[in-house]
Amino acid sequence: MRLFIAGHNGMVGGALVRRFAAEPGVTLLLRTRKELDLTNQAAVTAFYAAEKPDTVIMAAAKVGGIHANNTYPADFLFDNLAIAANTIHGAYQAGVKRLLFLGSSCIYPKLAPQPMPESCLLTGPLEPTNEAYAIAKIAGLKLCEYYRKQHGVLYHSGMPTNLYGPGDNYHLQNSHVLPALIRKFDEAKAAGRPEVVAWGTGSPKREFLHVDELADACAFLLRQTNPPDLINIGTGTDVTIKELTEIVADTVGFPGRIVWDATKPDGTPRKLMDVSRLAALGWTARIGLREGVRRAHASYQAEKAAGTLRQ
Repeated sequence: MRLFIAGHNGMVGGALVRRFAAEPGVTLLLRTRKELDLTNQAAVTAFYAAEKPDTVIMAAAKVGGIHANNTYPADFLFDNLAIAANTIHGAYQAGVKRLLFLGSSCIYPKLAPQPMPESCLLTGPLEPTNEAYAIAKIAGLKLCEYYRKQHGVLYHSGMPTNLYGPGDNYHLQNSHVLPALIRKFDEAKAAGRPEVVAWGTGSPKREFLHVDELADACAFLLRQTNPPDLINIGTGTDVTIKELTEIVADTVGFPGRIVWDATKPDGTPRKLMDVSRLAALGWTARIGLREGVRRAHASYQAEKAAGTLRQ
């Protein structure tokens, strides 16, 4: 297999590299953003012609937090549309038979049923704060679906839930909740602070998947001869933010108090994936949340010590 992993320097891409580097007979084709601008159609076409991959995993995207999505929605929509269109169409033109496009749970309606089945796609309005990004991801997965339908190529999509693990972003304001908590409690313990303030009431429920599990699920999906056009990738279980916070505090070894600031927003009450379709194929997550947080904290400390921490 000549495998092109688009976006290999990101958290997801890094996990995919770790997973497929151990596979016998796999040649990894990797390019940094400086080496290959996926928004440049001519550059993508030239890359495909020169390297001739037979399999592509699409993990590349322009990403950002709520503030960035709200401030630059045109950039998020255009860049991610261009990345998807160039990479998928370029793959088809180059004769690539297999492509796995990775999206996000934000593609589903804001008021989707819980847990969210694949069938709820396009059944209601999106969350306004990341609508531009979600529309581009929906366009990408539909491109895969329609190229498969019209041209017979095996292009399909996976929608991961909230991810965490090595290579995560640990910025205290702009990162997601789990890495932010790991950094907050680690620094509080190091400084000897008596308490940590957590946002909201702790009542919302969220699902978390270790990024190495996502990579394993991708390898599993690429072995399927007739995968669904769209499939959710998650654990199928969730925890309250309060439970998550206590797990992180315990894992880090923070001995102080947790104080909840209920003046801060809670966000959506629940976001859980329906993973019955993936389970029926034979794949289920194996890394429990407590073990996953332990691994994530260890990778946080290693990246901090090496000076490679994203923050």
